[in-house]
Amino acid sequence: MAAKNPVRYYPLHHFVLLPLTLVMVIYTIRRYVGVAGDDSEISRLWFSLAAVTLFFFVALVMLRQHYALILQDRIARVEVRQRYFEVSGQRFAELEKNLTLKQILTLRLAGDQELPALAQAAAREKLSPQDIQARINDFQFDPMRV
Repeated sequence: MAAKNPVRYYPLHHFVLLPLTLVMVIYTIRRYVGVAGDDSEISRLWFSLAAVTLFFFVALVMLRQHYALILQDRIARVEVRQRYFEVSGQRFAELEKNLTLKQILTLRLAGDQELPALAQAAAREKLSPQDIQARINDFQFDPMRV
């Protein structure tokens, strides 16, 4: 039987913002509906709380962008693995163990001819992303990365 992928939770999103926002949305709407139409201070208070709740909801939606960026990083890793294998005929896994994500993302900018040697140098010499970029001669700009 194949192993299942474990469910991953982002604690701030799943256990703090989402429950608080849902509770606040329900509560403030219920309270505001009860006093809506009154030109009283309490009516304005509940309207303000509903607006703050809406702000938290927008923040929660914006937090979803975090997941998209993580996915983009994973795709970039796969891209470098594939390119490295295509141009060198060797797996990238051994080098990847010695590289950070920022180094790998910088290696994406190198042309095919210089990628293998540059990747090996980055792992061996522990080059910073700035040092890797300085060594790139055939710069392949990526306009689609967010």
